[in-house]
Amino acid sequence: MSLKGSIDNSDWTVSCSTEHTPRGIECAVSVEQRNVDGGRFMHRFKHAHTYDNEHEAILAGLREGMTWIRLKASNTIGV
Repeated sequence: MSLKGSIDNSDWTVSCSTEHTPRGIECAVSVEQRNVDGGRFMHRFKHAHTYDNEHEAILAGLREGMTWIRLKASNTIGV
C-alpha cells in the first residue's frame, strides 16, 4: 500500500506520496508556489529518511514540504 497526501492554499501546494523500497518506506515530496515573481516555483525531492510505516513517512514528507514553503515564502532560501 502507498499513501498520498496534499495540503493546499491559494498560493501554494505540498504533495507527498510513499513508496516501498528495499531500504524501507520513502516519501517523495513536491512543493509548488504560485505567484512567485509573476511565475511559479516547483521543486520535487525525496525525503532524506526512510520509515517503517507509511503514516510516519507521509507526515514527515508533508512537514518537510511545509518547511520548504515557509523558507521560500520568507525569502530565506532562493532556489
